[in-house]
Amino acid sequence: MAGTINRDDIAAVRERAPLEDIVRERVALKQAGVGSLKGLCPFHDEKSPSFHVRPMQGHWHCFGCGEGGDVIAFIMKADGLPFSDAVEYLAGRAGVTLRYESGGARGPSDGGGGRKRMLEAHRVAAEFFVSQLVTPEAKTGRDFLTGRGFGKEAAAQFGVGYAPKGWSTLLDHLRGKGFTEPEIEASGLVSRGQSASGQSARLYDRFRGRLVWPIRAVTGEVIGFGARKLYEDDEGPKYLNTPETALYKKSQVLYGLDLAKKDIASTHRVVVVEGYTDVMACHLSGVTTAVATCGTAFGEEHAKVLRRLLGGDAGAPTKVGGSRGEVVFTFDADDAGQNAALKAFQLDATFLSQTFVAVGPDGLDPCDLRLRDGDAAVAALVEARVPLYEFVIKSALAGNDLETPEGRVAALRAAAPIVAGIRDAAIGPEYARRLSGWLGMEPAEVMRAVTAAAKAGRGAAQGRGAVSGRPDAPVPIAVGPDPKDPVVRAERLALEVLLQMPEKVEPAWAAGIGPETFTVPQYRAVLDGIAAAGGIASAGKDWANRVADEVGELLAPLVSELIVSPVPQDRPSEMGRYVRSVLSRVQDLSLTRRIGEVRGRMQRIGEGNPGYQEAFAELVALEGERRTHREE
Repeated sequence: MAGTINRDDIAAVRERAPLEDIVRERVALKQAGVGSLKGLCPFHDEKSPSFHVRPMQGHWHCFGCGEGGDVIAFIMKADGLPFSDAVEYLAGRAGVTLRYESGGARGPSDGGGGRKRMLEAHRVAAEFFVSQLVTPEAKTGRDFLTGRGFGKEAAAQFGVGYAPKGWSTLLDHLRGKGFTEPEIEASGLVSRGQSASGQSARLYDRFRGRLVWPIRAVTGEVIGFGARKLYEDDEGPKYLNTPETALYKKSQVLYGLDLAKKDIASTHRVVVVEGYTDVMACHLSGVTTAVATCGTAFGEEHAKVLRRLLGGDAGAPTKVGGSRGEVVFTFDADDAGQNAALKAFQLDATFLSQTFVAVGPDGLDPCDLRLRDGDAAVAALVEARVPLYEFVIKSALAGNDLETPEGRVAALRAAAPIVAGIRDAAIGPEYARRLSGWLGMEPAEVMRAVTAAAKAGRGAAQGRGAVSGRPDAPVPIAVGPDPKDPVVRAERLALEVLLQMPEKVEPAWAAGIGPETFTVPQYRAVLDGIAAAGGIASAGKDWANRVADEVGELLAPLVSELIVSPVPQDRPSEMGRYVRSVLSRVQDLSLTRRIGEVRGRMQRIGEGNPGYQEAFAELVALEGERRTHREE
């Protein structure tokens, strides 16, 4: 193996590797005084830039987390590389030929060039797939591309290739290029089967008989692949991606980011689409800031990557309409697309930019829209975007009959917490005024509901189910509930009981706890998670994990917190009584709140008007239920 790298060559790499350009591939930088640039730190989460770069000195430092160093240290930290691998990567970019001293051979402790070999394997594989696209066998793949409006030039621009049907075609090709089986297996390009006895069997190509897209890091290096099924006898999923490897982390990877990064940084806009062909369609139509996730939903790590490229800080305007940039999501018009938009709403606070939704005419995605109406239609789709807040609010209204007073009141209850959760204090009141117009209600009445929702949820945007009327709707989360609020405290204790002591909860009492019991959206979401996990009757040793899985990654920490929170009552003989008292308290608060809501509705309707008698009957029933409850 090669020895240690010559010191003079390391110095040459430091001098010739462009620190500013390398950092800009991951972070949007702006001037911060003479000879200094700043941006959002890529190594810790922040909303105001504390990451500074001084290109002339070849150094960077973050005053938030304390990280700093030269260009080699940046690559080591950003890409998780050992020193030698980082130097080799930078030398390749800077055109520096490295010399290795005799002796002191590199071993596993300093990397062994493992990452470099993986990247090289991906490069060779990408070239192989491209070469196979012109073979007779690949005609089905070429027809697929042509049928979606992509010719030879488009395929070449995006590096689209074809994986032959053979079980070891790529494997044999890589072996012929000098790659070892451990290197090929580590790259994720092959899989290992199992024999009938359960023992590991030989390797075989992961991608077979599929169209293949290279997935590149922001630096342009191929780190993985996405493959689309072409043949009916292929029993695999429609899309198959590279598995998690040392290079490929699906929660952080965005397809097309290498192509879009410069325009994202310069225009302060990014368009998030749903697939590889949608990215191609957008870029070919002039929407050159389009990216897509790879085999997973858009998540918090993706948001962080984009935020650093969009740049800016909380008080600085950018070029897009005076805002701090735009994130535009394109979704299908069906329920799945709406759910995806609601999940994006959960992440809204992660961005410093304004967030929008663009839904194509007739529900067409960018690829189909381009095929039907041409390039101009794709650009028009993005320009016709609507604010994400408006989209989510109208989704909440759509689940109610706005022709009836009851429907309008229910819609107000569903939408008010969304408006209360809008993080921009200047925009919130405007949406409250718009909401009053959409509902046909007095602005003052809507503002009171929004203010009450803000106090009840302390800025939470909306709870599961109330957004869209469906129990599987995601929960937008902003600021957590106020632990000093006695209602919040009672609801929290009830969840602690349900999660920690399900065996102590009598079925009759569990039946009295429903979504209407809770005012805090996060707590309603946890209750939905309990139900989705099978309810307390199915609680077992993996109870907490099942509930955490159901509520999703944003609320999983809350479930963990509720599970481990100390219970005020520590006497086993009194535990049953404690559980009963906690659940009784939260049910009583819920009934009292509902009684107050009905009385308020009766006052608004007025005695003798339609609907008054129905509300009065509901009031009598609720008061009877509360009286019975208190007597038990």
